[in-house]
Amino acid sequence: MDFNESTTKINLARSFSAECQAGARYQFISKIALSDSQKFLSDTMKTLAKNEMAHAKVFYDYIIEKSAGKSKNIGIEAGYPFESPELKTSLNSSAETELSEAKNIYPSFAKIAYDEGFDDIGKSFEMVARVEETHYEILDYLSKLYKSGNMYKRKIPTKWKCSLCGYVENAKNGFKECPLCKAPQGFIIIDIEKEDTK
Repeated sequence: MDFNESTTKINLARSFSAECQAGARYQFISKIALSDSQKFLSDTMKTLAKNEMAHAKVFYDYIIEKSAGKSKNIGIEAGYPFESPELKTSLNSSAETELSEAKNIYPSFAKIAYDEGFDDIGKSFEMVARVEETHYEILDYLSKLYKSGNMYKRKIPTKWKCSLCGYVENAKNGFKECPLCKAPQGFIIIDIEKEDTK
């Protein structure tokens, strides 16, 4: 199939736009978190924003490569989320958006790409879907912790590390203020990979 006549081209353009918007939204959430002295949340959102922009670049590169310079402007119509700027709601709504991308949008775009003969693009949509599922797990977990007020509370002793000075303490609750450098609690690193986020 001719790429310039394909649904895959439109799906790539929609995906590029969505990933750019997610990157911007996550930067906004990062600033909100930082203003709330939640440095760890801010840094996490910056990392997710960087991931989203990397996905956008993958989609952008496919459009440039496959269109052979024939796609100067692609008209698209799609809905994009506009989320509340409050951490309590934005983390949860971002998680739900990531889940939709992981389970519905990108798998359907992958199927269309395979059906149209663009196996490399289909595979990339599948890989991005897997990353978005990981983003969902992170955002869902952090949203639940934040909403419940348990961001820095655990049932068993946990290693709490200050992201500013590196001080480490093993306890059920994270220190309110770093005993060494006096950084606020929001500077504590939560090792999401070691915690059961599901």
